[in-house]
Amino acid sequence: MPIPATWSDKLLSVLRIVAGLGFLQHGVSKFFGVPPFPYPLSGMLTAAGVIELVGGALILIGLFTRPVAFIASGMCAVGYFMVHAPNGFFPAANGGEAIMLYCFIFLFFAAAGGGSWSADAVLAKKA
Repeated sequence: MPIPATWSDKLLSVLRIVAGLGFLQHGVSKFFGVPPFPYPLSGMLTAAGVIELVGGALILIGLFTRPVAFIASGMCAVGYFMVHAPNGFFPAANGGEAIMLYCFIFLFFAAAGGGSWSADAVLAKKA
């Protein structure tokens, strides 16, 4: 039995919340060491950490979802091509599966928005 179409907007919100939490975790790891981040922070890693921390939190609550997701998607694309792609063509072999998926999930949010369970939806109802 397929999931009814009426659930699509709610499941969009669930995907946004889970992706936001996962992305936020990367920023927390870089700045607060939970879980420990194995590399010293360079300028690029600090910039990525800020996008992960702030962007992850905003995506989690669904505030400014479209522009934040677009920026996060771009950061993931740059990260993939700078860090993972030089190690091989296939994401499963170069360690880039997660960042590739984040890139396209965030690109989807940039187009689709945050769903019905988001701060953006609440603000749209008030306007």
